[in-house]
Amino acid sequence: MTSTWILLSLMSAFSLATSDALTKRALAQSNEYLAAWFRLLFSLPLLLILWIFIPVPELDYGFYRAFFAALPLELAAIVLYIKALRISPLSLTLPFLSLTPVVLILVSYIILGEKVSLMGGIGIFFITAGSYTLYLHKIKGGIFEPFRAITKEKGSLLMITVAIIFSMTSSLGKMAIEHSSPLFFAVTYFSAVTICFAPVALKMGVPDLRGFLSERRFKDLVLPGFFYSVMIVSHMIAISLTKVAYMISIKRTSLIMGVIYGYILFKEKNIRERLTGATLMFIGFIMVVKAS
Repeated sequence: MTSTWILLSLMSAFSLATSDALTKRALAQSNEYLAAWFRLLFSLPLLLILWIFIPVPELDYGFYRAFFAALPLELAAIVLYIKALRISPLSLTLPFLSLTPVVLILVSYIILGEKVSLMGGIGIFFITAGSYTLYLHKIKGGIFEPFRAITKEKGSLLMITVAIIFSMTSSLGKMAIEHSSPLFFAVTYFSAVTICFAPVALKMGVPDLRGFLSERRFKDLVLPGFFYSVMIVSHMIAISLTKVAYMISIKRTSLIMGVIYGYILFKEKNIRERLTGATLMFIGFIMVVKAS
């Protein structure tokens, strides 16, 4: 059982990194809101096919409470994430996503009563430190520059908010899974997210919508959507098998995979400088696995 959640968490990380890399390539010619929504939209076919084979569990108040508490938070996180990437440099925003597993140590305890061991906690901090340093190669002001940037870069503050929201939605998602099933929640939740995000995406993408459709740019989001659906399914099953903080910390290895994709697809440099971050994350990965 232990190896199952680890493999699924790594699958989720790989699928997310692949989807993000392909989405980034599509963003070169597409509105970011439309790209985000069409990726969600194209993730639905696989999920809806799975729904045919999923028995509908008995749903209680706990499911509905977690579901409807997480939904507006998820939508807010998507909007804030896109806005943060649009208004501030990647190197001053993405490092803060690494805060999610750390925040989860407290949030998952409050919401789910989950406690992590000392070794697991240290492992999470190693993964957090490693994922944080992956993006510091562009920063001239040193390791604390992203934190100093909070006062002048609105995107940094927005991404911190996103990290906190993700810790809450991850915990609420597991609560909903405990009152239903991983696949049932995956299908219903992300269908609802896609439907609810549509008005926002279409409104923000109005200036580019005609060209986006007439030039068939949306086809570039089909493959990212497929990998995103694989991420969703593997994420939900993995998180049902272990503590939320452990699963999300392993999933953050997607950042290492993203670095590799950046080197291969976008000819990004400084990959050797990121070896320190990758090493810290690997040490943390081993510690989390042993602690679980």
